[in-house]
Amino acid sequence: MEKNVSNFMKLFALTIMLALIMPAMTHAQAGKANFAGTWTYNAAKSTQPQGGGGGGGGGARMGGGNLTATQDANSLTVARTRTNQDGETTTTTSKYTLDGKESVNTTGRGDSKSVATWSADGKSLSIKTTSTFNENTFTSTAVWSLSDAKTLSVVTTMPGRDGGAERKTAAVYDKK
Repeated sequence: MEKNVSNFMKLFALTIMLALIMPAMTHAQAGKANFAGTWTYNAAKSTQPQGGGGGGGGGARMGGGNLTATQDANSLTVARTRTNQDGETTTTTSKYTLDGKESVNTTGRGDSKSVATWSADGKSLSIKTTSTFNENTFTSTAVWSLSDAKTLSVVTTMPGRDGGAERKTAAVYDKK
C-alpha cells in the first residue's frame, strides 16, 4: 500500500508541475506577433531608398504590393501580389520556418536562402535572405513588426550599390 501512495504522490506532483508549466509555455507562444492576414500596401506611409522608386508606382515594384500571410507556430507563408513594369500582375509565395533554421525559396531568378529569428520580446521577426542572381550574391534583412493590430511594417535593409551606403525601405501595410 505504501508503494501505491508513493506512486500516487509522484503522479500528483507531476500533474501539479504540468498545470503550472503548460500555461507558461502557451503564454510564451501567444506572446509572439501574428502577421496572418490580408494586407494592402500603403504607399503614402511607405518609404523607398533615394533614387530607388523610379517615379510613378515604383513603390509596388520595389517591395510593396499587397500580401497575404498565413502563420502557425512553426512557419510564415507570404503570398505577395505585385504589378510589374509591363502592367502584369504576378504573385510570388515564400515560406519561412520560425525556428531559426534555413528556408529555401525558389523563384524565376533562382534560390533564396533565408533565416527567420524572433526578437527577444517576440514582437518583431527578422528575416535575413541571401540570393544569387547572375553570379552576384545579394543579402537583405527584413524586419516585420506590428505597430497595432491593423498596421504591419516591413523594414528592409540591403547593401548599397557598388559599395555605397546601405539602403533601407519601409513598406507599410493596412489589414483588410
